[in-house]
Amino acid sequence: MAYKHEDLPPPLDSTSSPPPLFDGTTRLYISYTCPFVQRVWITRNYKGLQDKIKLVPINLQNRPAWYKEKVYPENKVPSLEHNGKVIGESLDLIKYVDSNFEGPSLFPTDPERRKFGEELITYTDTFTRALYSSFKGDAAKEADAQFDYLENALKKFDDGPFFLGQFSLVDIAYIPFVERFQVFLSEVFKYDITAGRPKLAAWFEEINKIEAYKVTKTDPKELVEFYKKRFLVHSLRLT
Repeated sequence: MAYKHEDLPPPLDSTSSPPPLFDGTTRLYISYTCPFVQRVWITRNYKGLQDKIKLVPINLQNRPAWYKEKVYPENKVPSLEHNGKVIGESLDLIKYVDSNFEGPSLFPTDPERRKFGEELITYTDTFTRALYSSFKGDAAKEADAQFDYLENALKKFDDGPFFLGQFSLVDIAYIPFVERFQVFLSEVFKYDITAGRPKLAAWFEEINKIEAYKVTKTDPKELVEFYKKRFLVHSLRLT
């Protein structure tokens, strides 16, 4: 499927007026650098919904008051304005967008793959929490455990390089965080997540060929600087 390129709008801040809310337009409220947002953004792009779901970027450092008051009381991104209501939570949203909009399906019908896919999607919270907390302790030990888990998961189906064989919501759930961990662990800890993990290396290579994902990536230098500020408050060790 040919990818449709689009011009990305500038973020809205506390001085910005709200869009004409609940006028029938479907809007995805985002931040360009948020990994949770990236999940839904990739899903939208891959399904070819650039004309159906309008991106509305929010400046998270200087949020417009109307976003919390009129759009999403949680005051977080992502959120989706659709059919007169607003819903949030990235893992719920990728399933919602896949189920409620046109475009290629991103979850298999085969029961075994569906079950395994749900298990992997549920595990993403454990995966991200374990790695974030490891940055303040033994990063290599935790990275070994988590990326070995992904390597083993990628061995289950051999009819494609992705978790369920073909590209799916599972890959979309993981890639924003794997992207960030790969850059940060390499730069700060000299840890290569793909070393000794051929399936993960192939997965990472293939996913980086997908245009719907590539346009959502954050500049690696920005990622490293952001994570250094966030996590390197204490001296970290790599063993």
